[in-house]
Amino acid sequence: MQTVNFLIADDEPQARKLLQAYMAGISNYNLVKLCANAMEAYEALHTSKIDLMFLDIRMPMVSGTDFLRSLKKPPMVIFTTAYNKYAMEGYDLNVIDYLLKPISLPRLMQALEKVNDKMQKPLASDAGHRANYLFIKVENKLVKIILDDLLLIESMQNYVKLHFKDKVIVAPYTMKVMENMLPGNNFLRVHRSFIVPVTIITAVNGNTIETGFQNIPIGLSFKDAVMNYIKNVNR
Repeated sequence: MQTVNFLIADDEPQARKLLQAYMAGISNYNLVKLCANAMEAYEALHTSKIDLMFLDIRMPMVSGTDFLRSLKKPPMVIFTTAYNKYAMEGYDLNVIDYLLKPISLPRLMQALEKVNDKMQKPLASDAGHRANYLFIKVENKLVKIILDDLLLIESMQNYVKLHFKDKVIVAPYTMKVMENMLPGNNFLRVHRSFIVPVTIITAVNGNTIETGFQNIPIGLSFKDAVMNYIKNVNR
């Protein structure tokens, strides 16, 4: 049976330990990370291959539901919570299952059967819950950014500058990581140092992208991608 790499994101130490103890006895499940908040889970998702996330709904800083909505390509998710009032919201987000605390082993096994079933089937699109925002790491917290308000992403080696109308945010990501986080149909890499939202492009003038914000050079290796985008829009 295929190995399932998973993480547990829960701010309650006892809840993490109980779930970890249950999962330790299941042979095809590999615990990658124990996380106390959404920021730690976010880091794990971007540094490790995660197939399944046990996600507590009520956590400090960022709730489990908001965190899930912010992910471009979330893994399978099983919500864990002490409050059954969140069940409907969980199912609206297409999660695998919803476990009430304290979690019993028989109920956990039922949820894992659903995981095993899904692992055997072609992955269906889970894009229905995608929101128009992301949570990005800024210093010691996760900050929500509204994608529709983003004017330009500029490279600063291992950091990026996110330009908005009224502010600039510096975040510790490479351009490649940032590019992978963004919805591909809304943003275009036009230069090794620049990603632009396609909605602000007003003209392509030779090797320059004109926007209402500033003019952006088109890198030689990105010229074909820009022209292919224009061709696809005009079809």
